[in-house]
Amino acid sequence: MSLLEENQATDLEQMVGLTRRRFIGAGALCGAAMFLGGNLLSRSALAVNATTASPLLGFTGIAAASSDAITLPPGYSASVLISWGQPLHKNAPAFDPSGNGTAKAQEQQFGDNNDGMSLFAFPGDNNRALLAINNEYTNYRYLYAHGGAPQSAEDVRKAQASEGVSVIEVQRKGGTWQFVQDSRYNRRIHGNSPIRLSGPAAGHAWLKTSADKSGKKALGTFQNCANGKTPWGTYLTCEENFTDCFGSSNPQQNFDAGQKRYGVTAASRDINWHQHDPRFDMAKNPNELNRHGWVVEIDPFDPQSTPVKRTALGRFKHENAALAETRDGRAVVYMGDDERGEFIYKFVSRDPINHHNSKANKNLLDHGTLYVAIFDAGDGNADHPKGKGQWVELTHGKNGIDAGSGFASQAEVLIHARLAASVVKATRMDRPEWIVVSPTDGQVYCTLTNNAKRGEDGQPVGGPNPREKNVYGQILRWKADKDNHGASEFTWDLFVVAGNPGVHAGTPKGGSSNINPQNMFNSPDGLGFDKAGRLWILTDGDYSNAGDFAGMGNNQMLCADPATGEIRRFMVGPVACEVTGISFSPDQKTLFVGIQHPGETGGSTWPEHLPNGKPRSSVMAIRRDDGGIIGA
Repeated sequence: MSLLEENQATDLEQMVGLTRRRFIGAGALCGAAMFLGGNLLSRSALAVNATTASPLLGFTGIAAASSDAITLPPGYSASVLISWGQPLHKNAPAFDPSGNGTAKAQEQQFGDNNDGMSLFAFPGDNNRALLAINNEYTNYRYLYAHGGAPQSAEDVRKAQASEGVSVIEVQRKGGTWQFVQDSRYNRRIHGNSPIRLSGPAAGHAWLKTSADKSGKKALGTFQNCANGKTPWGTYLTCEENFTDCFGSSNPQQNFDAGQKRYGVTAASRDINWHQHDPRFDMAKNPNELNRHGWVVEIDPFDPQSTPVKRTALGRFKHENAALAETRDGRAVVYMGDDERGEFIYKFVSRDPINHHNSKANKNLLDHGTLYVAIFDAGDGNADHPKGKGQWVELTHGKNGIDAGSGFASQAEVLIHARLAASVVKATRMDRPEWIVVSPTDGQVYCTLTNNAKRGEDGQPVGGPNPREKNVYGQILRWKADKDNHGASEFTWDLFVVAGNPGVHAGTPKGGSSNINPQNMFNSPDGLGFDKAGRLWILTDGDYSNAGDFAGMGNNQMLCADPATGEIRRFMVGPVACEVTGISFSPDQKTLFVGIQHPGETGGSTWPEHLPNGKPRSSVMAIRRDDGGIIGA
């Protein structure tokens, strides 16, 4: 019996998930205000991990911390590359910490709450590069002088200008990478930027609005979480919690099955754009919702180019897009849908990648096949479960996806990819977030960040989701059959099950055997590989440092040896932040990492630590003091 047949037993209920920021409970919000302050960079962290036999990990692991600082191992230093509000050009307005800056000014400044990013080196020049950086959302308490929800159309436009993508040039001078303020490549793509829709769903009736009767000309990208980098040199930015931006002026509005499944509500989700921008009012523009939730492709080296929403990759709450290649040279894009009980997908292009002519790949992601993953129950091993899985095609006319199940065309399958995946009984996951592919052996890793509702809402416990009421998360790993990313079958295991052995003894809440009191963490989110194959783990979890999370401190970045399973803590971020977004310089001697929403609940003035100053999301550049390779 196939996994597809085995999963025909239970219908999927309607789901409205918990976003990453709402996962943090009231206890965490109160606890954040009590953390001790600190300097920008704390070098006094206790060394807690002795050097082991791992051939990859050459640094001393550090202790958890709760100071308002960046904490690193001995021999490492960090500097701020760019911060929210920094003008991209010399004639742009300077950052206004009072909150009185305009929407027009923000459109010319580095966006807020930076998240996923990719570095694009200039051909033949290892001292010059572009960074494409997502700006996921904004903090109203810091964005506006009044510190509350938007009160006008201008307020809404300023919030929209804070999100999207920032493309910046960076150059290395004297060994240190610096932002190039007036580069012609510096660019903002925000919530009101023109964007083209392409692929099978472009032009469908569900994408047409009164402002765009073609259904092919969208306006804006926002809630941009993580990212991908294509072999042909373009950037993929992923639209995640887009439904949070919509609401309705009719509090009694009835939503259809698709709208409900994607989580739209009449009251919005604390964002309230619909109250001052009719584009986001479901009572007036219901189809606008369908124009968001896509993967957007951007050419960072062409500032005049129009970004493209690639509908063939499906519409859901995308976390990131990880690129791989099949044995016959076609592009593979692995993607997770970051909501409780949602799915893991992959897209395989119809045509092969042209590695000799990047322009020939211009529309490569418009044609191909979307699949969703089904995982078996595994072998039941409590510490390191293993099992098998398969990819099921989401194509109209196959696997029960047809008019009888509510789909009239492939365009409708892609617009309502969640519903199509439910038809084939895909495995409901613990919030699939970042996915990365190992550069050394091709294995694929995915963070399943948490799921406090596992065991409820018809979400069974078992397989890659082995723990009920999962507040800690785990990292899933799979290997394609015959090492071919185009294969329909794979084997899986759990690389690590996060937990707190200082509070809970043994599995499951204590974590797997490679978790100990010195490296424990919760809610793994971001992931990244360096060229040597070190796996870097970034967290976005509960920083209350109490209860189930006692001793974990602020959010952090850890480094793992995939072969041995050893994990060491490398960095701890400032108060109430998320550590997210990672990229390396071509020589692997500088690590770029993002600090998002420091002080989101108060208690931080990082990174400037000015009296009564505002915290500012920033991109950091981390180096070894001896100029060596990061982590080695």
